[in-house]
Amino acid sequence: MSHMHTELPTPPPLEAGAMRVVPLGGLGEIGRNMTVFEFDGKLLIVDCGVLFPEEHHPGVDLILPDFGPIRERLDDIVGLVLTHGHEDHIGGVPYLLRERGDIPVIGSKLTLALLAPKLKEHRLKDVPTYVVSENDVQSFGPFECEFVAVNHSIPDALAVAIKTAAGVALHTGDFKMDQLPLDGRITDLRAFARLGEAGVDLFLTDSTNSEVPGFTTAEKQITPAIDAVFARSKKRIIVASFASHIHRVQQVLDAAVKHNRKVAYVGRSMVRNMQIARELGYLNVPDGVVVDKIDAAPPEQMVLMSTGSQGEPMAALSRIANRTHPQVHLEPGDTVLLASSLIPGNENAIYRVIDGLTKIGANVVHKGNALVHVSGHASAGELLYCYNIVQPSNVMPVHGEIRHLHANAALAQQTGVPNTIIAEDGYAVDLVDGHARIAGAYDVGYVYVDGSSIGDVTDSDLKDRRTLAAEGFISVIAVIDSTTGKIVTGPEIHARGLAEDDSVFDAIQPKVVAALEEALADGARDTAALQQVMRRVLGSFAGRRLRRRPLIIPIVLEA
Repeated sequence: MSHMHTELPTPPPLEAGAMRVVPLGGLGEIGRNMTVFEFDGKLLIVDCGVLFPEEHHPGVDLILPDFGPIRERLDDIVGLVLTHGHEDHIGGVPYLLRERGDIPVIGSKLTLALLAPKLKEHRLKDVPTYVVSENDVQSFGPFECEFVAVNHSIPDALAVAIKTAAGVALHTGDFKMDQLPLDGRITDLRAFARLGEAGVDLFLTDSTNSEVPGFTTAEKQITPAIDAVFARSKKRIIVASFASHIHRVQQVLDAAVKHNRKVAYVGRSMVRNMQIARELGYLNVPDGVVVDKIDAAPPEQMVLMSTGSQGEPMAALSRIANRTHPQVHLEPGDTVLLASSLIPGNENAIYRVIDGLTKIGANVVHKGNALVHVSGHASAGELLYCYNIVQPSNVMPVHGEIRHLHANAALAQQTGVPNTIIAEDGYAVDLVDGHARIAGAYDVGYVYVDGSSIGDVTDSDLKDRRTLAAEGFISVIAVIDSTTGKIVTGPEIHARGLAEDDSVFDAIQPKVVAALEEALADGARDTAALQQVMRRVLGSFAGRRLRRRPLIIPIVLEA
């Protein structure tokens, strides 16, 4: 998907004394969050995440932000600030570091620890990293950054106030205002208020839950629901969650201790992340509760903590539902608890997994039938509080689909914010003399990771893949004598993915021959033009006779 902003000009060079903000991902989608700040010829990046492919991205592994607008300015980057350790904020970092490997990476202790295996996997060594904590103030080039504690569905999340001579931009990252968090670390509204008193010129706020009225439910309120699931389960329990949701794993460990069960981790990322969280002190693991083997205790005393809560095809839970997991085999009466929300676009995949688990005979508990998950994002009531506390001059909603951005902007306007900016990926928003305005836009698009290929797969390629999946394909091969202009052999027509036998093309084959001979008689010798002739005749036939629009691959060879 490309973001062609034909209605806006390419941004001019940034005028002296101004700050420019360019989102390269995360606006109009839930994922691949990346925002570039420019001041005095230098660039500071906040987050670099990935977007996970949907069904209309066949074969794609990951989707990256488009680095195009900064590719010629990599040497101007003074730092990459990571707000927290979720994939949609750190998953793209190795791909950026492939382009310049010594960009300073700044983040909290847990965030950088979760990033480290990714850098190792991509064989990126000697990357300069800087651990920061809430209340720290550090400068990177002309940017002074103050880090503020925020509460989210992963520990150690940070907001960042970016201060320059052009003004102050406060980026919340992902956050909510849970007043009773499991780790006791609340969003630091006192720091928000202090920054607001000094003056916040541009407030970039998480929009994910801006359409949800009221306040996000506290994490502690789902503990009784998890406890109830454990209390009524007579056989094995499988809990599926994000591999980064340390708070949720802590609740499962606590419930396991209470109900005399052992816990085994299933899924490589789950094992790795929980080991990191335990070593750094973010996960309290009671002695003897976590075991290495899934059959270390009888089924009625076991809990498996699994990945795959979003229906990912290769994740543990999907393989369990499809009965293809090498170790875990579900039995009737087992309980499966999906302790996560449905990320937009994943609904069908998740429901397929639920259906598969139910068919086996499992009792499936999910957000639709029990309070077993709460969001990590601020709802409308919390956003209103923030606007009233910070009282910014300008607001630019981030992190959300288009409707979320507009809903967030409406909340800001209700509290009297003088200026709100609805931006999209690629927009350049300039802060000049305390006023934010759109200065232009870069043409940016989705960058697809497909196996070892990065950026080579195009939207046209994906269209062909979707056509292959839905309509099948027809190949037609002809050999011509380039000297005489006569058909030597063919055309031979073959199809795949169609219900009909190849004999269905017997009726159209003479018409393809006639069309080719006519083109050759008119002097056509260009193979591309002759291939188009065959494609046109076959396409018309397939649409009229077969009621399909298959991918047609014509080949003309010269003898």
